[in-house]
Amino acid sequence: MKIYIVSLFPEMFEPVLNMSMLWKAQDKKLVDFEVINLRDFGIGKRKTVDDTPYGGGAGMLLKCEPVFDAIEFAKQKDPAASVLMMTPRGKRYSQLDAKALSKKDSLIILCGHYEGFDERILSVVDQEISMGDFVLTGGEIPAMAVVDSITRLIPGVLGDEMSNQDESFSLGLLEYPQFTRPDDFRGMKVPEELKNGKHAEINAWRKSQALKKTQENRPDLVDF
Repeated sequence: MKIYIVSLFPEMFEPVLNMSMLWKAQDKKLVDFEVINLRDFGIGKRKTVDDTPYGGGAGMLLKCEPVFDAIEFAKQKDPAASVLMMTPRGKRYSQLDAKALSKKDSLIILCGHYEGFDERILSVVDQEISMGDFVLTGGEIPAMAVVDSITRLIPGVLGDEMSNQDESFSLGLLEYPQFTRPDDFRGMKVPEELKNGKHAEINAWRKSQALKKTQENRPDLVDF
């Protein structure tokens, strides 16, 4: 997979993309990242990328010209690449979205800044993505989250291909509680159901605990 990231702050991505699973995915040649500096496509000597909104209002908006040029630059290399816009106005991102995007051959992720985008930029965007009902300074952190969630689902990135199938949201519920040694830590003991070696009972316990955790923390996920 090839992932292009269009950002005004490309230096933010270097430490993230070169650590942990994201670095391993690149080392295995399973994914390739290219961070595009939006400022390189700015207008005039000052490389302007923003302007005041028509009709007044606080803040500045990203202009059409630099964003279109940056996207077209990436599209010259991957014409079929899907364009994702990081914006609080978008559809709330989910594990199902990550799975769908992980099957793409190429993506272009557009990081917003200031008060938002000129609305005409949406004409070249395939999907608007929001990380939740809150607002951040820019789209870089959401883009990092999306990249991480997609990359780890690419076959061959994780050591155990089954490890992402029992995670929270993968089966519609939050993940069940897990424990490791020691058996007894400060009086807190590992449940007996996990130590008897009976896989049917272990699976039943895990399912019941996953349902309980989901009802407690995310009741909106449970169809009562």
